[in-house]
Amino acid sequence: MPPVAPLVIEPVRAPWFQRLREGLSRSSNQLSGSITALFTKRRLDEETLQDFEDVLIQADLGVETAMRITGRLADGRFGREISGDAVRAILADEVETVLKPVAIPLELDLEKKPHVILVVGVNGTGKTTTIGKLTAKLARAGLKVTLCAGDTFRAAAVEQLKIWGERTGSPVVARATGADAAGLAYEAYDEAVANDSDVLIIDTAGRLQNKAELMAELEKIVRVLSKREPDAPHTVLQTLDATTGQNALSQVEIFRNVAGVNGLVMTKLDGTARGGILVAIAARYKLPVYFIGIGEGIDDLEPFKARDFAQAIAGGGAAA
Repeated sequence: MPPVAPLVIEPVRAPWFQRLREGLSRSSNQLSGSITALFTKRRLDEETLQDFEDVLIQADLGVETAMRITGRLADGRFGREISGDAVRAILADEVETVLKPVAIPLELDLEKKPHVILVVGVNGTGKTTTIGKLTAKLARAGLKVTLCAGDTFRAAAVEQLKIWGERTGSPVVARATGADAAGLAYEAYDEAVANDSDVLIIDTAGRLQNKAELMAELEKIVRVLSKREPDAPHTVLQTLDATTGQNALSQVEIFRNVAGVNGLVMTKLDGTARGGILVAIAARYKLPVYFIGIGEGIDDLEPFKARDFAQAIAGGGAAA
């Protein structure tokens, strides 16, 4: 009798909003607890507003957004009780107002072929994993992608990108550890042209923004690419780790100046109580936030939606 193949039951994945809400639970629970403590059976006064403003700033939402929210609360409500649900609704509404202008879909100009995406960021922000997930999305959309293993300092990063290349059926251009990253990017462009790729995605070494020599190398990559194709890189994505909190603000400032960052990806929102930092970044820099990540799976990178995020961080129900 032939052996019976084991029955494999695929796990049912929860809807994205549910996963997002679970991922942001540490951030939203912290805020929700403070709202309950401050606004239960208590009339609204200056002290309460100041205390709540401090809570919002400590949650990394940023001073500007915190003042907007407390200003909205104060409007016509002094001396009256306000429910926690009403406070959460105002919180969600104001956060959505800040985020809506930056919730822009990533659109690739495929008349520029290959469209060059340069991915930058400090160590540990999830660059290579983000590249793999993005490549999977593009491949599913019928685009041919070439990957460039530009993190030539770490053999593990090169191997990780090769694995993503195998998973997505994408060629990977790589060289020996320590190879010149700018020269490799130039070669990868030629390879992408030769194999008729629609998109070229270039990984880079994880640079600490305070290391001048490493940032100079990143500038060189950008400069070399522009020599090969005047408009390249066409898209410069910066990955940000939500768990770094306020440090992410300085990272954006430096990388924007050095590499011309024109879009952001926020990762690791499921591992932090500091998810509010995305709001502070949006308020200050107004750069498009193309994707957010809440897990390690291939489908755990999703286009950023302001209303979903605002509802999740405020502890509200599913967004319409």
